[in-house]
Amino acid sequence: MADNGYQKIDIHWFPGHMTKAGRMIEENVKLVDAVCELIDARIPSASRNPDIDRLTAGRPRLVIMNRVDQADPAATAEWRAYFRARGLAVLETDARSGRGVRDFPAAVRELLSDRIAAWEEKGQAKRQIRAMVLGIPNVGKSTFINKAAWRKAAAVSDRPGVTRGRQWISVDRTLELLDTPGILWPRFDSQEVGELLAVTGAVKDDVLDREALAANLLVRLGKLYPEAIERRYGLSSPDAPGWELLEAAAKRRGFLAGRGEYDTGRMAAVLLDEFRGGKLGRITLERPDES
Repeated sequence: MADNGYQKIDIHWFPGHMTKAGRMIEENVKLVDAVCELIDARIPSASRNPDIDRLTAGRPRLVIMNRVDQADPAATAEWRAYFRARGLAVLETDARSGRGVRDFPAAVRELLSDRIAAWEEKGQAKRQIRAMVLGIPNVGKSTFINKAAWRKAAAVSDRPGVTRGRQWISVDRTLELLDTPGILWPRFDSQEVGELLAVTGAVKDDVLDREALAANLLVRLGKLYPEAIERRYGLSSPDAPGWELLEAAAKRRGFLAGRGEYDTGRMAAVLLDEFRGGKLGRITLERPDES
């Protein structure tokens, strides 16, 4: 157990199809005018694959902060300012409900306003805009595309890596999207990044210790949102070590494992499920000054 209450976790993630996805993005980026990157508003830094900067260098970028309905509004505002200060356009969406998605075509055209003006001067006013949509697995990319296209145009699943191959999808007469497979990096150099991806479901639960993951999530929540875990789980000492918090939560829920012990495995599963379901409130697990 680390001094700060976090548990060390070994995260092993070697997705072979990710290398193929990276090659596909690199090969097809020359076909598009802009790159639209979906990220999870709850983990804005961890849900950005650093390889994407290299793979799409030279193309105008729109960062789409998805799942803002589950994220802390104040933190979302901080991240919006952070990205814009670095020259990136930002769009906030909730793909499931469609919030913000209607603004997507206008956001792309604004991003490419100079280029569109140049096309018009050359008599190419009706030229179709092509944009690549990419992001890590399970960030809501397919749901976003379906809402933008007003039809079921992309496969939707809560399983990482469901999108395969190249798909061109028309949004309107002037905008066409290239869907791409979700792409994760081959390995995690940071335990924190791996944990945050696992907590939000971008990495399958079976590649790590779920109890350690849940214990560390409680430590993070205790630092950022102590009132949330006190309200939901009755934890009045949010600065305690993660394992103690997880056991205390199991005790409050009455999850008995027998012989006077508490079922922390069951509690871990419940905690992760309730976090992902938004039952702890609107929470963002990263801040710009940490990234």
